[in-house]
Amino acid sequence: MKVKGLHPHLEREREEKVVICMPCRILFPSTFILSLLAERSISYGLGCGSVSVIVYGDQEKPALITYPDVALNHMSCFQGLFFCPEAASLLLHNFCIYHISPPGHELGAAAICSENPVLSVDDLTDQIVEVLNYFGLGAVMCMGVIAGAYILTLFAIKHRERVLGLILVSPLCRAPFWTEWFYNKVMSNLLYFYGMCGVLKEFLLHRYFSKEVRGSVDVPESDIAQACRRLLDERQSMNVWRFLQAIDGRPDITDGLKTLKCRTLIFVGDDSPFHSEALHMTAKLDRRFSALVEVQACGSMVTEEQPHAMLIPMEFFLMGYGLYRPNQFNGSPRSPLSPSCIAPELLSPESMGLKLKPIKTRIASKIQKK
Repeated sequence: MKVKGLHPHLEREREEKVVICMPCRILFPSTFILSLLAERSISYGLGCGSVSVIVYGDQEKPALITYPDVALNHMSCFQGLFFCPEAASLLLHNFCIYHISPPGHELGAAAICSENPVLSVDDLTDQIVEVLNYFGLGAVMCMGVIAGAYILTLFAIKHRERVLGLILVSPLCRAPFWTEWFYNKVMSNLLYFYGMCGVLKEFLLHRYFSKEVRGSVDVPESDIAQACRRLLDERQSMNVWRFLQAIDGRPDITDGLKTLKCRTLIFVGDDSPFHSEALHMTAKLDRRFSALVEVQACGSMVTEEQPHAMLIPMEFFLMGYGLYRPNQFNGSPRSPLSPSCIAPELLSPESMGLKLKPIKTRIASKIQKK
């Protein structure tokens, strides 16, 4: 998959450390022009610390909130998905996007004062409630990646009336097992004593991407991994340490999954270190309201590594809410997925509007055959 560089508008934002708070136009191929895309950066104090929110789109539309993984923000975690024209048309046509950053993970963030307490995962979910109240939002669609997926799932368990549905990428739901616990402890020590050093970046890239993207002695590192390295350089190491501490101390929320009645769509890469977590979570959710999509030859961050693999499953998922892509993108030839890749059961109308059953995408093999 060819990975594009940063969009010029966001490159400008990254270099100047400011957000351009004005309407802007993002140009994709001539069939797709977003002329009403507005970007606003809002940072304000809350009862349990400050939080930064990036808002894209028409605030009269239903809200979709996003939450990234450790050491990431909306640029490094969701750029691939939202700059995929077909996915952008689907999401921005139907939603106003609210990108919530973990404390101190936003662009140009200063180091959080060492005297401030380290927030727990419950504190972070309380921040989400305050964000929704600040914008006057009711029930929202949620999209989270790895640690962000855990935070949004916990939020959905605690505030079921505020969640329309969950789109989770390589989600966590149990307390860390010893392997993750060990990795987290090593990363915590590296962050605390050495900052965002090269060894730490290797640990994080292993967490995010497949081996193919990370490269090897014989295969060069991909553009997407190189771009992620550059963005990691901008993180304040102690801010990342704080978020990692919260996630490392997370409780098991498996029992709470049984109380969820919102529709849930889970993506996970076959090469993700959290693949077993996604399978466990899917097994515990009500099968009438949930689906698992396993993406071959992909790591944890499907949003960046294979965003096109998310398109058609999301389309069918959102059809259950009466949401569709604009007509000019229906049947787009750019997506490597085709209806033949989707299990027939996915199309049967049931309680979800369109029933989603566990399926596997066969992207790599189909591309090679063509």
